[in-house]
Amino acid sequence: MAQDGELDAILAWRAGGRLLIGRERIALLESVIIHKSITKAAEATGYSYKTAWDAVNAINNLLPRPGFITRTGGGGGGGVEVTEEGLRLIRTFRRLEAQLGAISTSIAQSGLEHEDELFFLGGIKLSVRNALFCEVTKIAPARVNSEVKLQAPPEIVITGLVSNSTLEELRLAVGRHCIAMVNAQSVMLAPEGEVLRISARNKIAGTVISRIDDETGSEVIVDIGGKTLTSVISREGAEVAGANIGGRVVAIFKTSHVILACD
Repeated sequence: MAQDGELDAILAWRAGGRLLIGRERIALLESVIIHKSITKAAEATGYSYKTAWDAVNAINNLLPRPGFITRTGGGGGGGVEVTEEGLRLIRTFRRLEAQLGAISTSIAQSGLEHEDELFFLGGIKLSVRNALFCEVTKIAPARVNSEVKLQAPPEIVITGLVSNSTLEELRLAVGRHCIAMVNAQSVMLAPEGEVLRISARNKIAGTVISRIDDETGSEVIVDIGGKTLTSVISREGAEVAGANIGGRVVAIFKTSHVILACD
């Protein structure tokens, strides 16, 4: 909490209005180290159980290797451990947070010559629910657009289509890391094993681990091998796809719906 005359700088990454990594989720990671339980860590940090699991999925999706290893079930709500990747995330976040705090303290003490210097402290919000850490494995150039093959650990392959100008702006090359983003409304679902005659290039099989329905729509979260994809579709579409918890489905989205972000 900032005192009078101070600036409270908050380091956070948000997408689609949802917090992906921030102070509260880092605190959740730290609480997991202590309690080794999602339920207990959620209680200690003020999360609901579902919100804590959403945080776990978001963090794992954004890291090259899982930050959490989870075991579902049991009287305690499932066990969980923080991996070395998660520990590295905690250390990096706390170091950056301390550096940002030092900058904000300096600003509070000396002021700003130009108020637009505050721009670098602003956050970036993206209207996207799915964000996966990937590595570029292949680029197939064409006259206008280039096809980019991406791999999200361990073996998830995503194909995106970007303009050649974007290819240059992002400095995309084989071996470069980036974040692949897909809006949840762009992810369709179908039963696994069904013959699909559809032009969408991305078809990723997985297991439904969560489903929330309202009168007309469904939010379905699919485990795709340590990562997750969220699909927001009609309730009827979820029924047709057999998107019940534990069911096997295929998540489908077009190459043109893949958005890439690089540092």
